[in-house]
Amino acid sequence: MIARPIAEKAWLPDDCRSVIADLEGPLTKGSFDDIEARVMDLIDVHERHMDVETIGLNAGTNVMNPRAAALLGRSLGNRPSLGFPGDKYEMGMQHAEKLEIACESLVKRLFDAPFAEIRVPSGAIANLYTFMATCKAGDAIMAFPGEMGGHVTHHDAGCAGLYGLDIHPVPYDAARMTIDLDRLAEDARRIKPKLITIAGSLCLFPYPVAEVRAIADDVGAYVLYDAAHMGGMIAGKCFQDPLKEGAHLMTMSTYKAFGGPPSGLIVSADEELARRIDAIAFPGMTANFDLGKTAALLISVLDLLEYGEAYAGTCIANAQGLAKALQAEGFTVHGVDGQGHTQSHHLALHAGPLGGGQAASKRLAEANILLCGIGLPIDGVEGDLNSIRIGTQEITRQGMGAEAMVEIARLMARVWLHGESVDAVRKEVIEFRQAYQGLVFVR
Repeated sequence: MIARPIAEKAWLPDDCRSVIADLEGPLTKGSFDDIEARVMDLIDVHERHMDVETIGLNAGTNVMNPRAAALLGRSLGNRPSLGFPGDKYEMGMQHAEKLEIACESLVKRLFDAPFAEIRVPSGAIANLYTFMATCKAGDAIMAFPGEMGGHVTHHDAGCAGLYGLDIHPVPYDAARMTIDLDRLAEDARRIKPKLITIAGSLCLFPYPVAEVRAIADDVGAYVLYDAAHMGGMIAGKCFQDPLKEGAHLMTMSTYKAFGGPPSGLIVSADEELARRIDAIAFPGMTANFDLGKTAALLISVLDLLEYGEAYAGTCIANAQGLAKALQAEGFTVHGVDGQGHTQSHHLALHAGPLGGGQAASKRLAEANILLCGIGLPIDGVEGDLNSIRIGTQEITRQGMGAEAMVEIARLMARVWLHGESVDAVRKEVIEFRQAYQGLVFVR
């Protein structure tokens, strides 16, 4: 058999195939030393671009405490860790297994949660674990649709669909950016879901978890709160507390607003669900896991235990300040009458006047300002997303505050509203970033 070029994957988008076709050969030609040198150069260029020269407003990323990041390269991550502390399958883990105990205990302290599962490799897989713990293939679930921030893992193309679940939308009140509880109760009585999922990829305001739990109890369903993006805000006690409000389960990513390694978490107040999830993790789907991530997560949890409230509060203040500054520049910032633009670290812009969410994001990226499109329950944009999602977690950790939000809004307006040269704006962005090369809210 002969290895085929990556670009021969017929299912890839044409523009992606074209890029890959141009790059695959040059990237892998020459001696092994040539290839390694090229790889190291690419990493250096990437890190300089992302960590030094750009304004990172992507909602799904963050910068780690360097001490936590360094643990990802330690040799403990190479060692299999099958089984529970005290009875590992492979010998020699008597020291490393103590990290598992400490990490799980600290996660529970952080979220005031009776149970925590720390062996989950990602937020998406955390959602899959909860689907497996609460449902069987063919069961109905209800989840946020895409225009309300519902994540792909809740839908046909993601974990829920791949697991064979029958997926129905959670009805929403578009004007208030929340759940339509009357319609949810009506639909739930008809659909009889096994699981109702709250939240997802865009969370501007808290959701009525207690009211959803009452509806779920009436039809025999569980409630999952997907805190993929809200983990850091919830840990900092600056957003709602889904477990205390009635969610049976809460999943999250441990990067994003959490600020830790690329991994996942599940916390719960339900002992039976915790037992099921434990069995799914071992001996089920993550029999082995990366202890380097566990160690990095532990340090990241310590950061949130010490600085979480100040960090989360500043993220939210920055989001509200940036929303006000963007509105003053002439952008349409999504909001709710009487509630403002956001009560979290997220905000959203209407992208129709900018040519669509992804098209506008790509143009702004040329000026070294990074964000992306998202769907909102507003008029659509043909061939593109109708809105733009912004998160303030990364710039907050880099030490930016109220004055920086005004400057960021001005830089965005120069590209999107005034048509200035991206080259000129990029130069100013790089200069602006030189004042924010440290990290705050880390130990």
